[in-house]
Amino acid sequence: MFERFTREARAAVVGAQTVARDVGSRSIDTRHVLVALAESDGPASDALRAAGTDPARMATRLRDDLRAGGLDGEALASLGIDLDAVRRQADAAFGEGALTRGTGRAPKGHIPFAPDAKKTLELALREAVRLGSSGIDGGHLLLGVLRGTGSPAEAALRRELAAAGSDAGALRLAVERRQAS
Repeated sequence: MFERFTREARAAVVGAQTVARDVGSRSIDTRHVLVALAESDGPASDALRAAGTDPARMATRLRDDLRAGGLDGEALASLGIDLDAVRRQADAAFGEGALTRGTGRAPKGHIPFAPDAKKTLELALREAVRLGSSGIDGGHLLLGVLRGTGSPAEAALRRELAAAGSDAGALRLAVERRQAS
């Protein structure tokens, strides 16, 4: 399948691995792929902008979420716990990043893809076939994220779209228009 990836899609996959290393992840999930797409210049980030989102802001939020290691600040706040205050205290007592350091840094070599990321790559291929494309580009990857797998990236993407007053249909249309031109 990777032989069908365009330069942009290959860069997104490599970028996802870089994001995973940057945030200390042990596997690459769909959020890493979405960050790489949002931070790239190409059809995917263009479509995100056309759908009303701010790709840079989305990437920053996703990176923050990945660094938090699954800690949900909003859920903790509903219990009266200030995650930022806890993080500051942990940093003061144990060093910067102590709360999210966990078991160590991401491996230096190849970082494996999580099942949701593998599924997204498969769905990107299906989107390329559906649209009659000979290659898989960043727009197809974005459609793979959006396709409804229940991944954390899909949820984040839908939240960003809703916050921008947009929806999945608008993003799909923006990607498909870029595919047609």
